Amino acid sequence: MRRHPSFGPALLLALLLARAGVAAAVDERTYARFPTLSDDGVLFTAEGDVWRVPLRGGDAVKVTSAPGEESHPAVSPDGTRVAYSATVDGPTEVYVMGLESGATPRRLTYEGEQALVVGWTADGDVLYATRRHSALPGVQLMRIDPESRAVAPVPLALASDGEWDLGGTFYFTRYAFQGSFTKRYEGGGAQSIWRLRPGDPEATPLTADHAGTSRAPMPWRGRVYFVSDRDGTMNVWSMRPDGTDPRQHTHHLDFDVLSPSMRNGRVVYQLGADLRVLDVTNGEDVLVPVRLPGARARDRVRTIAAPAEWISSTHLSPSGDRLVITARGQVFTAPVKKGAVTSVAREPGVRYRDARLLPDGKTLIAAADRAGEVEVWTWSVPRLHSGPAATSSAGAAAASTAAQPTFTAVTREGATTRRDVTPSPDGRFVAHQDADQQLWVHEIATGAGRLVATGTMGAFRDLRWSADGRWLAYVQPGANGMSRIWIYGVADGRAHVVTTDRFDSYSPAWSPDGAWLYFLSDRTFDSLVVSPWGPRQPEPFFDRQTRVYQLALRRDARSRFATREERAVPGRDPLAIAGPNDGRIDLEGLATRVSDVPLVPGNYASLDTDGQRLYFLSWEAGASARKSLRMMPIDDRRTLETIATGVDRFELSLDRSTLLVVKGDEHCVVPADGSIPADLPRAAVSLADWTMTVEPRAEWRQIFVDAWRQQRDGFYDRRMHGVDWAGMRERYEPLVARVTDRAELGDVIGQMVGELSALHMFVRGGDLPKAADVTFASLGAVLERDEARGGYRVTRLHVGDPDLPGERSPLALPQADVREGDVITAVDGVSVLVPDDITLLLRDAVDKDVRLRVVAGDTGLVRDVVVRPISLKREAELRYRAWELERRHRVEEASGDRIGYVHLRAMSAADMAEWQRAFYPVHGREGLVIDLRRNTGGNIDSWILSRLLRQAWFYWQPRVGAPQANMPYAYRGHIAVLVDQETASDGEAFAEGVRRLGLGVVIGTRTWGGEIWGSGGSGLLDRGIASVPDTGVFGADGNWLIEGHGVEPDVVVDNLPRATWNGADAQLDAAIAWLRDRMAAAPVPPVVVPPYPDKRAPVVSKSTSR
Repeated sequence: MRRHPSFGPALLLALLLARAGVAAAVDERTYARFPTLSDDGVLFTAEGDVWRVPLRGGDAVKVTSAPGEESHPAVSPDGTRVAYSATVDGPTEVYVMGLESGATPRRLTYEGEQALVVGWTADGDVLYATRRHSALPGVQLMRIDPESRAVAPVPLALASDGEWDLGGTFYFTRYAFQGSFTKRYEGGGAQSIWRLRPGDPEATPLTADHAGTSRAPMPWRGRVYFVSDRDGTMNVWSMRPDGTDPRQHTHHLDFDVLSPSMRNGRVVYQLGADLRVLDVTNGEDVLVPVRLPGARARDRVRTIAAPAEWISSTHLSPSGDRLVITARGQVFTAPVKKGAVTSVAREPGVRYRDARLLPDGKTLIAAADRAGEVEVWTWSVPRLHSGPAATSSAGAAAASTAAQPTFTAVTREGATTRRDVTPSPDGRFVAHQDADQQLWVHEIATGAGRLVATGTMGAFRDLRWSADGRWLAYVQPGANGMSRIWIYGVADGRAHVVTTDRFDSYSPAWSPDGAWLYFLSDRTFDSLVVSPWGPRQPEPFFDRQTRVYQLALRRDARSRFATREERAVPGRDPLAIAGPNDGRIDLEGLATRVSDVPLVPGNYASLDTDGQRLYFLSWEAGASARKSLRMMPIDDRRTLETIATGVDRFELSLDRSTLLVVKGDEHCVVPADGSIPADLPRAAVSLADWTMTVEPRAEWRQIFVDAWRQQRDGFYDRRMHGVDWAGMRERYEPLVARVTDRAELGDVIGQMVGELSALHMFVRGGDLPKAADVTFASLGAVLERDEARGGYRVTRLHVGDPDLPGERSPLALPQADVREGDVITAVDGVSVLVPDDITLLLRDAVDKDVRLRVVAGDTGLVRDVVVRPISLKREAELRYRAWELERRHRVEEASGDRIGYVHLRAMSAADMAEWQRAFYPVHGREGLVIDLRRNTGGNIDSWILSRLLRQAWFYWQPRVGAPQANMPYAYRGHIAVLVDQETASDGEAFAEGVRRLGLGVVIGTRTWGGEIWGSGGSGLLDRGIASVPDTGVFGADGNWLIEGHGVEPDVVVDNLPRATWNGADAQLDAAIAWLRDRMAAAPVPPVVVPPYPDKRAPVVSKSTSR
């Protein structure tokens, strides 16, 4: 049956309100979220505050007004108080206040991690969700008495929300939101509804008949109401308490039903930007028209006093006297010496990208979405003067603005985003590439364009023009993965490859005289590791692979690096070659005219030259290595100088007279004359008086369209999974006019991109209100307030790996020797019972000496100890380590040390380090558990799989000792991989690889289901992210893998909510049992040394010898 939106009740309500003289119009600038019902009204969040409006709608009244973000309100059963979450003083915590006028909020929790209000219990406790109390990262429901602040857990693992019925049965949502904005999600992390009845030993699932999402149970009068995507959109449904008889109550098609809340037979929910109330007794579903009185605080035009933090690009003017700055989509110029920052492009709703000046010094060029698509534009600014810096308050309030420019489109009718705009030195042409990996050259004056090349193995990079503008060099990945340098002649439109496909070559730099093309190439492979023997499977590491090379563009070119002896040979003196630069390149045999620059191999990048010197970045090996800017004269001296350290990037001006050095927030400009700056920071361009004006509403529109465009241009499937992507923009764009702050915009974008039904769809960040810069420290222990004993009792010390002394609670260090059962009575002389929570005495105390008074739990001895509290992040790390240690001990005790255990939290370089620590000590055991539960992904699956694929095909046998396998550390035992609903991305790829490669068995529950990998997107104007899943994964059998469903375990075992809370780990037990069975059925054969050969000479009998 065709479904239709329910217009009737809303229309009826509008007519009734009109008759009653109440305006029923919805405020076009209200975006209502997280609604909850009181007895006579609705509370909701908008503009970062909690508001209240009558059920019939009308003017809303602000309930909270503290700085920060308030959300998730819930009204107490007696209707007198509201609990809500707020980010006011550091992390998001739970607050409560009366609903009477003038009530004062009271903070309830001091979790230090996000605490979100879920609701109230019938006896008046506030129910909230947090991850603070979990060892293995996961949500935990807690309840807190708003009077005594006594906290107790709900004894269920991974319950994210829930509600008790009148009989005491608890209906709850299993699992928290899985993180990706993905509609119609059916992966292993899909939320479902369970119940736990009084006296039941375990909870039971109620919505297992549906593979998608069911959440937010609301029991009322013999039925349980909830929201589910059973019809493709989240709508309100109900069922009997046993999960049977599902009924649909709303039939919305365009938007999901979000944040439902029930009271007295009514369900309030968010739909798009609106609030609606469903009366389940009669089926009426009506709009609640809301108006927020007064001006919107967060959408006002405002001035940013420190725009430098929003800089996305900086470029020198052709002569090096000015800096062209692109920041937050606007363009400015700043004189290198004293003077005011000038705005040269600011159009509300337009984002300029990577602006720079053309050679005439007054025309700017940039990519911008002025006409809808991101095209290349030029505009002239007649007066770019270097006047004195503004000193008055009025001058400091806003940057001076040049005359209104005239814009000219260089490119038109683009179907995809253009980027990497690179003008030629003569100002005639501009090169750029688009999101379809097409490289273009356009004539700036006419707009005439020519397609240079199309990439198939990745984007182009390092677009570099010759000094005369006749040739464009660029780098293109080849079919074998090696990057090669090409040059393109604008005169004939032909491209020529100039480097080999055997090595990566990149960073081309033209000599100003047109005789040489310098470049970098990775051709040196001297491993720091010289053999495969040693602890933990050493493998080759090739540091300093890169050298600088030079390519003679003309046959008569002679290297200026030649020594005096080489120059003495007739015809070899480079200084005697003085032919004019006619733009000629001798193409025949060009690739063979390559030679080394006399510079030792290193780690180099970003090569450039001014004709007299080579400039490049250099660094030592290491993930966090800082780069240095190095300089080498192009002569026979062969010296190397360091200009600056800690450099992010550098740039030479077009006339090669000036050098820009970027170090963090500093943009330093110095002469490019071979000198070494004595005090580089003194050369930083002053941006102290620079301010920027932003119009949030215009920015929000641009950000929304940009997020939509990035998916259109980057999503791995051009068909967009069959979704009408233009139609999705039409559906969601009207909501942008309704939002009142950046967080609400993120909600709109999230709903829109979710229509693609893909994982790795993350929407976060942007110019959000900054939380108070407050940090709370931890003592690395579970502390329980014990007023009878005058302090906080230590109930558990978090202790990680005992072999790593740094993984201990500060209280457990030898100098503190605080033990479980001891009581902390004072911090720095202040009684811990004076504040609401001991955490308040640890404010901003991370890594600082703190004096504790401790009473021994067994003897009553009082003593003072000095400790250094740790961060809450470090405490979470200790809790996680303790969980890992416990699992390792369980495995070893249950198997008599015959089975090893490795837990991988993610698949990053840090997790490779964990693999090194955990695997090699147990590589010789008969069984191995690889625990990927909660693995958040990464990219190192191939590293670990390649190690497990090693086979022992022969053995070394020394005179003394046991035989050793070759390949070294080849694993010969049985493998069980543990997965769960939060095993994600590359963790899933690893698990699937173990199975497909026949390495072992997968045990647990179905995984997250995210195997369209994302690069993170190109970022939004205000540095928010709407990630783009741009790379799909399919198997050798031609089928797409994992995405949207997850990895199906070979052995399905669920860690049930109640049993897991009580300490059971059924999945780990199943892995141990499976390995034991395999070890018994197919024991690993022992390595037996064969009989030594008998090499004696054959015995010859005397008769034979005769």
